[in-house]
Amino acid sequence: MRIHVINPNSTASMTAQIGRAARRATSPGTEIDLVTAIGTPVSIEGYADEALSVPAMLAAIRAAEERGAMAHVIACFDDPGLSAAREVAAAPVIGICQAALQVAMTLSSRFSIVTTLSRSVPIIEDLADGYGAGRRCRRVRAIDLPVLALDEDIHRSAVLIAEEIRAAREQDGAEAIILGCAGMAELCERLTAETGVPVIDGVTAAVRQAEALIGMGYRTSKLGGYAWPNSKTGGFAPEAA
Repeated sequence: MRIHVINPNSTASMTAQIGRAARRATSPGTEIDLVTAIGTPVSIEGYADEALSVPAMLAAIRAAEERGAMAHVIACFDDPGLSAAREVAAAPVIGICQAALQVAMTLSSRFSIVTTLSRSVPIIEDLADGYGAGRRCRRVRAIDLPVLALDEDIHRSAVLIAEEIRAAREQDGAEAIILGCAGMAELCERLTAETGVPVIDGVTAAVRQAEALIGMGYRTSKLGGYAWPNSKTGGFAPEAA
């Protein structure tokens, strides 16, 4: 099976990190079609960055479908353009935030999320509420480190995240932690071992969910909200899908 994993920002080093996490999560026989978006912000840190990333991401999803992608993973924790992506794709489209929340709600009764910047907190809070996590998501915490700084000093990043994980366990009553940025993916196992708290990475969760949906033969419904976009001059032509 072929899973298209797209980094909606334009930073190739982050794409490489996402790819390593995605490939570790795959089963034998699964191919990861890894893509870096073109002409998008170098990191996605807020609503404007999200909006600027969506057109290139939709184009990449259409191209991946032509290459035979059987599912798509949007590897940004803000799940930018997720509903739009589901409109233009026949294959299932999975956002790493939604996938991670579904895992956390299965494994724990209460959990917290650790992300990068404070400006991302309200975005993630709204996503968690919209996905039905409600009061089970006790808090969204930020380490106040920009996305691109995560990889510059991986040890410092791990220390800061671990501090928030321990605080979430003590102060929030969190029974599990979600890493709220795709750039944190490679720290998942290390942080679980260091803190004793189950730590969930959205890239892993989304890739595994993609494999399951492909294995069950499911496709995106085109009967309502995710119906093909109406064909317009210069726009997406559903007959090409």
